[in-house]
Amino acid sequence: MDLQRILYITKYVINVVGIIITNLYCIPTYLLWMWVILLPFRIINHPGYWYLEGVMFRWLLTVVAGWGWRSKYQIVEMGDDVSALEKERCLFLVNHQSTADVPLLMLAFQEKGRVLESIMWIMDRLFRYTNFGAVSVTHGDYFITQGKNVRDYQMKRLRDHLLRVYLGRNRKWIVLFPEGGFLSKRLETSVKYATKNNFPILEHVTLPRVGAMEVILNTLGPHANLKDAVDEDVSLLSGTEEECEPLKWVIDTTVAYPDRHRPLDLLAICTSYRPPCSVYVHYRCYPISEVPLDSLESLRDWTYKRWSEKEELLKEYYTTGKFPHIPASQRKNETLNSNSHRSHEDYLVLYKDALCRVL
Repeated sequence: MDLQRILYITKYVINVVGIIITNLYCIPTYLLWMWVILLPFRIINHPGYWYLEGVMFRWLLTVVAGWGWRSKYQIVEMGDDVSALEKERCLFLVNHQSTADVPLLMLAFQEKGRVLESIMWIMDRLFRYTNFGAVSVTHGDYFITQGKNVRDYQMKRLRDHLLRVYLGRNRKWIVLFPEGGFLSKRLETSVKYATKNNFPILEHVTLPRVGAMEVILNTLGPHANLKDAVDEDVSLLSGTEEECEPLKWVIDTTVAYPDRHRPLDLLAICTSYRPPCSVYVHYRCYPISEVPLDSLESLRDWTYKRWSEKEELLKEYYTTGKFPHIPASQRKNETLNSNSHRSHEDYLVLYKDALCRVL
């Protein structure tokens, strides 16, 4: 074994050991503060407790985001500027490719004001049993169980969670992966389903499921009377009208890795064993008034159209090596104001600032 390979393996081991030590220290510390030290404070000052929880949660996500930054996986943000929506209630619809999606989104979001403090992630229930699961439970993320036999029950639980936790803790951004699984695992099933039902046949994304999306939009959308929906059992932080504001934006978010057949994964982020690269995150913002809510079919068709546009973007990127600002089919009507690209040096400054706030 040559010296260079030994050095690489040593570096991987050091990175993994560092992450393990960080998890063993940071996660129990967060849980100790939230479940023991500050628990009486939750009774005395309910809003103050959740404010402190949000700050500590952001610190943890900043640490996780730092793993990708340390490995020099650069985030290049394109499309609409979502920084201006920091204080708005938004639903992010993201394509799902690998275990790297979540930590890289954390890296993209961590410099957008106080977004990470008030974000809610909707994830598969298996994530609940990971090392970060107890943190997510405490923060109020939602874990969804898939399957036709539990669908109605899960949708009812999601609606209750949105009212009691999302509104009750004044959360802002919701992140949802409508595909329900990784691209590599669902692609074959998606193509068969699309072929059978005459839906768009996609290769770079899979057809999304709209059940959870429908519940979110109908529960929190502009036509829902949230003041009536929030009954006496739901304790708002401050009891203000702002806490009952509906969702205002649906953000179509596309994540693109340089290698379509081998996207980055959590192991790569933890060990840095993959070479540095750029990961594109593309946003398109739609006012909720443009999202059809009159029927499940119209919502499904609208969402399928967004996913077909993702397919266009990704296909062009993997063909030309350049990620487009908008799909080719819409360039004649280009109206978007694209973000300037953020370089690795930009994220270095932003991450250092965030880390200084943590320390």
